[in-house]
Amino acid sequence: MKAKQSKALLILYATQTGNAMDAGERTGREAERRGCSVTLLSVDEYDASSLSREETVIFVVSTTGQGDTPDSMKVFWRFLLQRHLGKNWLEGMRFAVFGLGDSSYPKYNFVAKKLDKRLSDLGAVALVERGLGDDQHPSGYEGALDPWMSSLWRMLNKIDPNFFPNGPDPVESEMTLLDQPKVEVRYHDIGEVNSQFSVAADLQSREKDIEMARLMSPGKFSGKSGPSCFLKMTKNKLLTKAGCGKDVRHFEFEFVSSTVRYEVGDVLEVLPGQNPAAVDVFLQRCNLNPESFITVHHRKQENGICGTDLDVSKVPIKLKTFVELAMDVSSASPRRYFFEVMSFFATAQHEKERLQYFTSPEGRDDLYQYNQKERRTVLEVLEDFPSVQMPFEWLVQLVPPLKPRAFSISSSPSAHPGQVDLTVNVVSWTTPFKRKRSGLCSTWLANLDPHQSTVIPAWFQKGSLPPPSPLEPLILIGPGTGCAPFRGFIEERSIQSQSSTTAPIMFFFGCRNEENDFLYRDFWSHHSQEEGVLSEAKGGGFFVAFSRDQPQKVYVQHKMRENSARVWDLLSEGAAVYVAGSSTKMPSDVLEAFEEIVSKESGLPSESAVRWVRALERAGKYHVEAWS
Repeated sequence: MKAKQSKALLILYATQTGNAMDAGERTGREAERRGCSVTLLSVDEYDASSLSREETVIFVVSTTGQGDTPDSMKVFWRFLLQRHLGKNWLEGMRFAVFGLGDSSYPKYNFVAKKLDKRLSDLGAVALVERGLGDDQHPSGYEGALDPWMSSLWRMLNKIDPNFFPNGPDPVESEMTLLDQPKVEVRYHDIGEVNSQFSVAADLQSREKDIEMARLMSPGKFSGKSGPSCFLKMTKNKLLTKAGCGKDVRHFEFEFVSSTVRYEVGDVLEVLPGQNPAAVDVFLQRCNLNPESFITVHHRKQENGICGTDLDVSKVPIKLKTFVELAMDVSSASPRRYFFEVMSFFATAQHEKERLQYFTSPEGRDDLYQYNQKERRTVLEVLEDFPSVQMPFEWLVQLVPPLKPRAFSISSSPSAHPGQVDLTVNVVSWTTPFKRKRSGLCSTWLANLDPHQSTVIPAWFQKGSLPPPSPLEPLILIGPGTGCAPFRGFIEERSIQSQSSTTAPIMFFFGCRNEENDFLYRDFWSHHSQEEGVLSEAKGGGFFVAFSRDQPQKVYVQHKMRENSARVWDLLSEGAAVYVAGSSTKMPSDVLEAFEEIVSKESGLPSESAVRWVRALERAGKYHVEAWS
């Protein structure tokens, strides 16, 4: 008898850091385990105009920054907001939305909430109440994902049992079957490799290696595969007082390849080097030959989960080089599926049982504590389960990709031609079990010696802070390393003021102590002098909040309120607002301060003042660049 054809499920995900992709892939695997045919796509791989022809769509979306859509979702979201799409455009379509967010942020899961509402406004019908994953939950976003999926499977099965030929709650078996990995690794002999490419100059060779490694990696990268340029560090200066508990550096770089034109407000992405000893230990632990030459190919699968391999000529690369450039083995934590696959390759029974427990609903909280909370690295996890020998294909697929880290540029190209500066907090912290951790890229940069001429791959990108017109008054708020882009803004305006009229700038800076972490003190003081662009004589001003130098904490929003009349004067003159720094409470506290200032100085009721500031945002005159 012919088997009954299962109904198809389309899953679209929008991710910034990879969590939403992981949740989308897990949702797809769970649907397939129930016998459902699944197509899983990043939302930027899907034609939004086709949405009205779909029957059932699952959305898994993250919220980034201050309630922003992930980059991959911006085009899709703009399409959905078109006015000509009527209230019946999605009539007949059923959908479900799962969001990933962090409840410590003001606009918690804002993207999932607005997507859910917009789809309903266009006539689609929600299958279940939207699920909201929360990083603050003891199990992270999976604390909400599991019950949301259970509700979704029951509802789909109730609507049409053909969705799940295996039933909505298949019996857990011993799970002896494992899908093929999404990638295939092909090995090449040295003669074949030498015949395919000639030995190039060092920089060209390095650029080709990076391009090939990123092109062959299953991870998704923004921008082009090869770096925009290579940089060499020329200065590594400690900005904070030694021993104060904070380590903030000023780095200067010069171009060693072609010079890239950039503007103030742009972002520099840096590909960090991994600890060579950690890479060697990983290769040894996984029984990999570092001298092998490989190419990585993406398998084509009928259900569409993997996508298709790119039609490009792939040049073989050394296995060790691929690991160094594309696989984050000593910094990032693996995802839940990594532990699930590990359980299939564990030969020690007690390890297999522990891994199976970690990936069960009962072990979810313990896995989160062991893995994410402790920020276990891939190498640490593999060393904790020594009987596991995973094939390299699975490692290529599941080890988190080594991604460039983004930093706000803190220089003006007009003031420093051929140079780019960064202001970087060297990240370190202690885990709940008192293990010392450090940020991969910031620590790597801090340990570089400018005299050693280390070549640094870099990409220039547009950030959230567009360069302002010289005639536009500015109100800048940048506590801590949030001052970085505004150092560039002020350098730029100082150059502009030498040849033409410029508008005033008010800058609110904040730090803990005047003695310990008053970043760029002399720079701000110089530009606050009588003819400086921050001077009160020119209508501007520099205001600093030292949060720990008195019994009561003082932050930038307090300094804003102290100078509310002057803030309102600049706003009334058409000032643009720029906010940069930590994405925890600061941006929302600053926004609230602006609303209070507008209400107080204009006499508007609170509700009208809120609308006034929102209008500033809609007009493109309120910009926020925040990071965690």
